[in-house]
Amino acid sequence: MVNKSDRLTSLKAEIIDVKGECTAGHRKGDSFNLSCYTSGGLCGFFYHDIFPGLSVMQFGGRYPWNKGDEMVVECPDRKNAVTLRITPGKP
Repeated sequence: MVNKSDRLTSLKAEIIDVKGECTAGHRKGDSFNLSCYTSGGLCGFFYHDIFPGLSVMQFGGRYPWNKGDEMVVECPDRKNAVTLRITPGKP
């Protein structure tokens, strides 16, 4: 599922929806540069939750249920759900 690569793919993330009020202050339209090494300003709880998927994407892999090269994930806080779209950038 993961292609071996000498270079890591950069990852871009954008908040596409917020239901309720995010306790970390994230708002629709916020964007982040993510990697396996940095959360780029994303809430630590959310980053921890999506880390396994980030590592797959950063090494060039993808999950079969994802739409194309993007991954859409939701915050673990169900009361104030934040939806994030992650897409690959340049290697």
